Amino acid sequence: MRLLVTYMDLREPPAGRPMLPVPDVNLPLQSERLSVEDYLALYREIGTPLTWDSRLQMRQAALAAFLSAPSTATFVLREEGRAIGLCEFDAVDTEDVELTHFGLVPAAYGRRLGPWLLDTALRAIWRGTTRRIWLHTDTNDHPKAQATYRRAGFEVYKEQMEDFLD
Repeated sequence: MRLLVTYMDLREPPAGRPMLPVPDVNLPLQSERLSVEDYLALYREIGTPLTWDSRLQMRQAALAAFLSAPSTATFVLREEGRAIGLCEFDAVDTEDVELTHFGLVPAAYGRRLGPWLLDTALRAIWRGTTRRIWLHTDTNDHPKAQATYRRAGFEVYKEQMEDFLD
């Protein structure tokens, strides 16, 4: 499968005031250390419509090590205790942090939770030593992904066609 992959980065901390959560909704968002089983359940629910599969291909021991590593930060958005959103970062202990996965379960689409989740997680992860946060997105991702990243301050620095196994 050949996809257009867009690489984006954020080179300054998020600007302006933090986004306010959706009115009349109390949704906790915090960094969590999920078990492999809980992580994969959320990953599948968010990622299946978007053809995410990188974490599904990892051996369980490797995924457990990744999830528990000090260099990994996983922010989980919950509604009535149920995980409905994920914002995952790798290399948080370096100057170049990667936003590896970001998304909502389909039942949470259309409620403006994605921009709030992204803004809140970016502000929490940006440290004094952070030089940039980068990501890549492709044509299989949510149609509003790039616009959400742009509103958060990300800019495109490279686009290219890449081949992926079906």
